[in-house]
Amino acid sequence: MMSKIRAAIVGSTGYGGVELIRILLRHPQVEITSVISSSTAGAPIADGFPHLNQILTDALDGIDIGLMKEKADVVFLATPAGVASNLAPQIVDAGLKVIDLSGDYRLPAEVYQPWYDHEPAPQDYYKQAVYGLAEVFGEEVKGKALISNPGCYATATTLGLVPAVAEGWIDPNSIIVDAKSGVSGAGRKVGLLYHYSEMNENFLAYKINKHQHTPEIEQVLSRVSGGAPVTITFTPHLVPMTRGILCTMYATLTQPRTEEEVIGLYRKYYEGREFVRIREKGKYPATKEVTGSNYCDIGFSVDERTGRLTIVSVIDNVMKGAAGQAVQNLNLMMGWNETTGLEFTPVYP
Repeated sequence: MMSKIRAAIVGSTGYGGVELIRILLRHPQVEITSVISSSTAGAPIADGFPHLNQILTDALDGIDIGLMKEKADVVFLATPAGVASNLAPQIVDAGLKVIDLSGDYRLPAEVYQPWYDHEPAPQDYYKQAVYGLAEVFGEEVKGKALISNPGCYATATTLGLVPAVAEGWIDPNSIIVDAKSGVSGAGRKVGLLYHYSEMNENFLAYKINKHQHTPEIEQVLSRVSGGAPVTITFTPHLVPMTRGILCTMYATLTQPRTEEEVIGLYRKYYEGREFVRIREKGKYPATKEVTGSNYCDIGFSVDERTGRLTIVSVIDNVMKGAAGQAVQNLNLMMGWNETTGLEFTPVYP
């Protein structure tokens, strides 16, 4: 029997990190050997997350490259932006595999810096990183040492748009994305905006035309469009729920299409990719239908009056938008079935 690979999670006290713990505890080929936090090293992880009592009782390690090398084969970086840019090269140089959830390796320096307002990662390491949108670039992930996990909004948006852009069925410069997310996407940090009395019974747009996932989405769509640059209008919103992203996307069709044709195109494009589910004609997904799972559900409407295609895409932002996709990339990296350890039925209701 093949021995399990050893996994370390940096940023274990954030939502993405603790979701990685939930997934990897039941992964048949992975053993969690180190949970890491720079701020609470030495404390049992269950102190901050009581739901892990009698499940995972390990004390948190500090950030120590030598200790990581001793205890792990692969390291997940579930850290805020700006941390992985310096940390990932040290881990790669120590001979370990890295999956970065933070965004530091998604964009080249000249794009990253103005959108993230942090110093960019060393560009020789950026060039080594593979962008792990599993359903589109999964073959590139296999056997690689440094994977950049896509952003949550970017995952929901690009999975909804890639087939239509790749086949030239929509005008790539007519795309408008109206995206809505639960507040867990902001992480566990304390902030006035996320205070219960501020967010409850509230609904707001933020970072209009300035969200850092905008260039990430445009980069992916430009790759699949055949090299022609793609620009989008992207407006994110916060809604008073914990988990979930719903993206409603609008684009002008390049020629008349029926909904049956669009559904056929998407089913062919995602054939064999078990985590993308295409809805029947007239059926549209809701966030609760993917909660707790690694699924992305997509539905469509063709407006013959305006000549536009409307695409509705939903994911669980903490799963398919972060930890679930990171484990999917681990599976691809290691040559395992990409669904291994991710066969979660959505939690409903």
